Amino acid sequence: MHRLEGKVAIVTGSASGIGAETIQLMAREGAKVVVADFNLPGAQDIAERIIAAGGEATSVFVDSTQEESVKEMIGHAVSTYGKLDILHNNAGGSKPIDVDVSNMTKEAWDFAMNLNLTSVMWGCKHGVLAMRENGGGSIINTASVSGLLGDHSYTAYGVAKAGVVNLTRYVATQEGKRNIRCNAIAPGLIITPASEAVYTEEIKAQFEKNNALSRLGSPKDIAQAAVFLGSDESLYMTGHILQLDGGSTVHQPNLS
Repeated sequence: MHRLEGKVAIVTGSASGIGAETIQLMAREGAKVVVADFNLPGAQDIAERIIAAGGEATSVFVDSTQEESVKEMIGHAVSTYGKLDILHNNAGGSKPIDVDVSNMTKEAWDFAMNLNLTSVMWGCKHGVLAMRENGGGSIINTASVSGLLGDHSYTAYGVAKAGVVNLTRYVATQEGKRNIRCNAIAPGLIITPASEAVYTEEIKAQFEKNNALSRLGSPKDIAQAAVFLGSDESLYMTGHILQLDGGSTVHQPNLS
């Protein structure tokens, strides 16, 4: 407990799923938190839960694809709590229209890039500017194993997440001397309301079979890693891509 005592944290996409689990754990670990999401009522609900549990929280609307909205979100954190120590650029997603390259449309490509890569860039830009004023901080980006491997579909999503991987390294390189760290988490399949709506039991069973571990991931698995990356326990870690995939990418495909 209290691993984030005295720190101020923002998590985007924190009205549900991984983001909701992460922001609540950060609050339990002592951070003052900003619950940021496009779904403002959902964000307000999570903030109220945190406050009811004895934490300190506020909520704010953010459209992560729009620079001005991201800037306002970070301004809200600084004006409310005086600084920004941790920014988890977690918002993202995909649509079934994101298919293979031969059937790709501009709509599918632009949607994936804006939501999964451009949004992270805006967060990094304005997070960095706030953290410079504070003398340092930790930026955490949500990438994906889809950004490290090929697949039959969700092409634009995977390419965008690959961009997040290298954006993380660029920010780490450019801002390290200012005591700003930037790392990424690359989850495998995590069971959330969003993934439950997309993946059938048959597909989930296939993912589980391919894992080295005996289960699929949960939001708590990602939240615990994000707390570590935001805490002083990881002060000498930057530019790192932390794969949390149950071991699905550590073995030859014939072993699945």
